[in-house]
Amino acid sequence: MLASGIISLPNTTAIAGRILLVDDQPANLRVVTTLLERQGYQVATAGDGGAALERSRYYKPDLILLDMMMPGMDGFEFMREIKLDPDLTRIPTVFLTAAHDRELLLRAFDAGVVDYVTKPFIPEELLARVNAHIVLKLTRDRLERVAQERQHLVNLVAHDLKNPLTSVLFASEMLMQGECNAERVPRYLGIIHEATQDAIGYIRSYLETQSSRQRNAQQGQPPVASMSEVVAWLVERYALQLEARGIHITTHVPDRPCAVGIEAMVLRQVAENLVTNVGKYAAAGGELNFQVRAGAPGYWQLLVSDRGPGIPAFKQRELFKPFTRLSEDDDDLNSSGLGLSLARQIVMNAGGNLYYEDREGGGARFVIELPAITQADAGSAKVAVG
Repeated sequence: MLASGIISLPNTTAIAGRILLVDDQPANLRVVTTLLERQGYQVATAGDGGAALERSRYYKPDLILLDMMMPGMDGFEFMREIKLDPDLTRIPTVFLTAAHDRELLLRAFDAGVVDYVTKPFIPEELLARVNAHIVLKLTRDRLERVAQERQHLVNLVAHDLKNPLTSVLFASEMLMQGECNAERVPRYLGIIHEATQDAIGYIRSYLETQSSRQRNAQQGQPPVASMSEVVAWLVERYALQLEARGIHITTHVPDRPCAVGIEAMVLRQVAENLVTNVGKYAAAGGELNFQVRAGAPGYWQLLVSDRGPGIPAFKQRELFKPFTRLSEDDDDLNSSGLGLSLARQIVMNAGGNLYYEDREGGGARFVIELPAITQADAGSAKVAVG
């Protein structure tokens, strides 16, 4: 049995965490719950292994305090069940026991528990063990999140640097050709210079802190981009590259800026992903068309359309999933299959949408739809391409 009363403890700061307490004795549940809640923990309870298994799936505790000897599904059977669930098996479990049997303790450790506390317990000891294991669990979770965020950043940097570096490579290769058109030399040099600046700008953007962006927003500097100017930039940057692949560009763009609520450089990155896909998958001798038009009320749309083979219906369902390539025959070893997935995520974070539709007459069309920025909203921010 547990101690019948709660010993007064010195003020301590508990690490915030969720605990699942499993015991078939209601008095034990009340005593331990009171002790833990006084230290700032969130506590859920279960009276048997079956109830604990069900509760752990939706409560997602950071620690399980488990009485191993219970009627019905006991603690040992509970441990066998949670090992079958990849999410639950990572939750540390501490064994609460009134027994001092060495064989029973060894059996509990073999079942997967990380520690044990004997009944009647000393409150300071129970809290010290609980705190230690929750600190370890939350630290591990935090390190995993940092690792995931770092990998996500690596994916973003690697993917988005590929476009400007590809432009640099194209322009430098054209300059190295002996029969390079002399009139185009300044244009190729300009592409190299601008693409290099873009690459540096992307790196700076990734290093920019969230607090800096929030500060800009608080100072009345909302992100604003001009769809019309972004189209002009895309034509300037990619016309020669697409021409080399037998693809010519046409545009249908209003004279006004068509301002939308997203950073100009970010909109360029999204559109670049669509343009480079056209260069890879659209047929030679084809066409790439940029069109800016009004979408749903309060939105502008940028349409990127080609006359390539289009995308089969079965492939469209997977189109915006990570690591999906548009063609099974894609032999581009530098392609990660992340472009469309990242592009849609970026657009949706800006309150818009990115979707695909078949083009009438054959070909593919991607639509970038973003919230329009009114003249009053844009008054405090500069509408620019980058």
